[in-house]
Amino acid sequence: MNLHLTGQHLVITPAIRDYVVAKLDRLTRHFDHVIDVTVVLTVDKLRQKIEATVHVRGKDIHCESVDADMYAAIDSLADKLDRAIVKHKEMLIAGRNGGGLRQASSALARGTVE
Repeated sequence: MNLHLTGQHLVITPAIRDYVVAKLDRLTRHFDHVIDVTVVLTVDKLRQKIEATVHVRGKDIHCESVDADMYAAIDSLADKLDRAIVKHKEMLIAGRNGGGLRQASSALARGTVE
């Protein structure tokens, strides 16, 4: 997984970089085919915004989060990306099996699909 971190009106410290890397490692736990991740951290007065674009084979997944605290925004973004990656994986499994999303989610709930 290639990670590109960019800061607008913000100096990216090693602590923030390590925190983002630790949070984004959750993505590879659910889905191994993550090719590239681009993260942009923006500070605008009291608004901390973080947005990420995850490039997987055949699709780009984009999420963003705004909060008063940068670390809370990173946590929120990691949760949103996690849900989006799981949804993308379910769609791939459903398409491969010829069934709908409902069959894939029920198979994941039963634990019969890897």
